[in-house]
Amino acid sequence: MKVLYFAWLKEKTGIGEEDISLPQGITNVEGLMEFLKNRGGGFEKAFSDISMVRVAVNMEHVKILTPLKDSDEVAFFPPVTGG
Repeated sequence: MKVLYFAWLKEKTGIGEEDISLPQGITNVEGLMEFLKNRGGGFEKAFSDISMVRVAVNMEHVKILTPLKDSDEVAFFPPVTGG
């Protein structure tokens, strides 16, 4: 699974992207976010308030209960506002 981090999530985690295997028992975006948060450090800070994180799976905006597969691309980014 490719995981992408944008804007302040990239700054807090210290990386822009990584390839990981979907951890055993993780079935949806919410579980992945909890797994990433539990890594500690910048990941804990980045995912401390998941209401401030938006998610896209395979380039489609999704809700946190969206199921995941190991072949998915998951992108995390802050809320976007218009102007």
